[in-house]
Amino acid sequence: MIILNSFFAALGQMGDPRFRKVLFLGVGLTLALLVGTTFGFVWLVQFLVGPSVTLPWIGEVTWLGDAAGYSSVLLMMVLSVFLMVPVASAFTSMFLDEVAQAVEDRHYPHLPPVPGVPFAEGLKDSLSFLGVLIAANLVALILYVIFAPLAPFIFWALNGFLLGREYFTLAAMRRLGRDGARKLRSKHSITIWMAGILMAVPLSVPLVNLLIPIIGAATFTHIYHQVGGRSS
Repeated sequence: MIILNSFFAALGQMGDPRFRKVLFLGVGLTLALLVGTTFGFVWLVQFLVGPSVTLPWIGEVTWLGDAAGYSSVLLMMVLSVFLMVPVASAFTSMFLDEVAQAVEDRHYPHLPPVPGVPFAEGLKDSLSFLGVLIAANLVALILYVIFAPLAPFIFWALNGFLLGREYFTLAAMRRLGRDGARKLRSKHSITIWMAGILMAVPLSVPLVNLLIPIIGAATFTHIYHQVGGRSS
């Protein structure tokens, strides 16, 4: 009940202007990064290949650079399908403190204010989260091929664990500090993982998956206050 109540409370606040602000920032930065990376990768490939290549028994080939460029664009588009959500999640996580504050302002107004997360610390945590998400999902591609029938369950379990860990820590450390958040997370690890899986299932739905960082941060703020807020 804690998970579902927290989830529906988060959904009920999706119209909050601060939620929309964080969403637009995360998606905008993600699209800018992916487009910039694609252009940079294509330029690098064409630079390495050159305008023409001389092949044995064939001679000079002038279309190889264009073919490599088009192939690079296709490759980046395929990779973007897998990386869009992790990258958007990481970018959005830089601003999720504002989402947690919006939840507390509306549902827990009796709480004392907390200092905001310094930008440098938020950036460091976001980059760390991005690295873990990308590495884990790229490794998981191998598991998807080996265990194809189980691929959706592997995806949900892996990303559920990562999202739950990240968002609960974000919510708890605002009031307990990093060590306190880690201890509370260990105590309620199963609940946090199950809630993370609830966040991971919609990751398979295009466009809806871009809302998950916002919903996740709001949901886990509620979960934190349900399982640990009273004791803190």
